[in-house]
Amino acid sequence: MAHKSIETKYYEERASFFEDLVRMGALSRRGFLHVAGVSAGIAAAKGLIVPQSFQLIEIAQAAEAAMPAFTIAYVSDSHLYPRSVNDRFIRSAVKAVDEVNALDPQPDFVLFGGDLAQLGRREELDLGGQILKDLKAPLKMMVGEHDWFLDMGEHWQSLFGSPQYSFDHKGVHFVTLMSVNEKDFWTARGMTPEERMHTVAGLDNGVQSRFEVGPDGRKWLQNDLAAIDKTTPVVIFSHSPLYKYYRNWNFWTEDADEVQAILAKFDTVSVIHGHTHQLLLNHIGNISFYGLLSTAWPWPYAPEGLPKLTVQMNRADPFNAFDGCGDGQLNVLASGMIDKVYNLWNRNPVTVRSSYLSSNGAKDRPPATTLASY
Repeated sequence: MAHKSIETKYYEERASFFEDLVRMGALSRRGFLHVAGVSAGIAAAKGLIVPQSFQLIEIAQAAEAAMPAFTIAYVSDSHLYPRSVNDRFIRSAVKAVDEVNALDPQPDFVLFGGDLAQLGRREELDLGGQILKDLKAPLKMMVGEHDWFLDMGEHWQSLFGSPQYSFDHKGVHFVTLMSVNEKDFWTARGMTPEERMHTVAGLDNGVQSRFEVGPDGRKWLQNDLAAIDKTTPVVIFSHSPLYKYYRNWNFWTEDADEVQAILAKFDTVSVIHGHTHQLLLNHIGNISFYGLLSTAWPWPYAPEGLPKLTVQMNRADPFNAFDGCGDGQLNVLASGMIDKVYNLWNRNPVTVRSSYLSSNGAKDRPPATTLASY
């Protein structure tokens, strides 16, 4: 070619950069400086502020920084239809599983963040179960409303067990909480199971109630945490955010305040939630909140209620099926706090350090992208 476009040059430089990373093996000073220089050049060419997880200087700083005690990978919100209806979401879920399996070292376990199925059908859940069986690391499941409201969780539970459970791992107490209960809006209306499921799947349908943990779930949580010392780090997995973000879209948990009060006695609490399909951050009292990416599609940010600590990702490219989607890791530090990695497909990954949320944004703010939105 007599002339190469800027985009072509960028992709050639990017490919060379990753080839250099593979060849480097043990990180020599000369090799490090060379690759760091290339990465800076790529960033400058695209007008990017490179996220912290993508800066090679982090490798040099790792010995001095807080190293993770262990790592959890996550995949979330795959919204699988039958293969004959939509195979793109299937390919996205398989892509995420392949990426997690390529991690070296492997995570201690993998969290699936809910909404494996789109309409709770047996064939959707079975398909998702088969895809997730290919994971090398142990799997921890969380249920979403799309998995539940066709048969009220009957088939999901036959595959994966109870939607609410807890376990201890390396000094951290983990709780998976069923947070997408709804008050009965279907019986009085004479709805079929399919009508109920489609109503809940609509999110902004005014007929359904808001999500809640519910009195039974809150009582279960209180009992589970009763014997846990206040100094023990606690991590909660919930599908809906355990705060009130945007009610009209059900980005909301009606009894979030009561759940937060149960968690208030602990020194360190992190809540990891699905459902919102976006890079979403919040901090309330002693609790840090991290939203998960979806492998299916990114939701736009709500018109109001967005937590101020959220560093917004750009609107997804409508011509790129993977853009704005992704998976990621939770690096659990020795303190029990979490550094969250958002592995955004087709974009640089973004690391959100626990210090950013615990300081209410005063420290280690993740750099915002400078790319224009579509």
